[in-house]
Amino acid sequence: MIKTIYLAGGCFWCTEAVFQRLNGVRSVIPGYIDGFIKNPAYREVCSERTGHTEAISVDFEVDEISLVELLLIFFNTHDPTTLNSQQNDKGTQYRSGIYYLDPEDKIVIETVMKQLEEAQVYEDPIVTEVKIATVFYKAEEEHFNYYNLNKNQPYCTYIIDPKIEKLKKYFKNFITT
Repeated sequence: MIKTIYLAGGCFWCTEAVFQRLNGVRSVIPGYIDGFIKNPAYREVCSERTGHTEAISVDFEVDEISLVELLLIFFNTHDPTTLNSQQNDKGTQYRSGIYYLDPEDKIVIETVMKQLEEAQVYEDPIVTEVKIATVFYKAEEEHFNYYNLNKNQPYCTYIIDPKIEKLKKYFKNFITT
């Protein structure tokens, strides 16, 4: 069975690059979610006037990778404790968020977050918002597959490469070959 979850972990170039590499993930699409205008463009989202966050739509095969596993990778490849920022990226469009379609997924998400908090994985509280998914708008084509097409760009080298290395180090059993 294929399910969909929407994840916002800062810049969608980063989250797309991480989740594209996972076994069981069938599709990763960068885009915008949780805003209040129709068909937002990148420049509008970056202005912080649309309410959207940069996110990815992840279609995954539940028999190959569970929602819990996806969430653990998500929480370990971005900082869920910073409000409206990830590293050098600042603004509400870079907030941490999980947007679900299935109400049962909300229980799983909240359970994982509670376990991370109780285990004191992070020094600061998790600020990831958890909401039912609103309309997801695909990003412009130039944002698709960004890391794979632009690995030599400074942003990719300094921001995304460390996330990929962390994925390889701690989640190598989940990576496609």
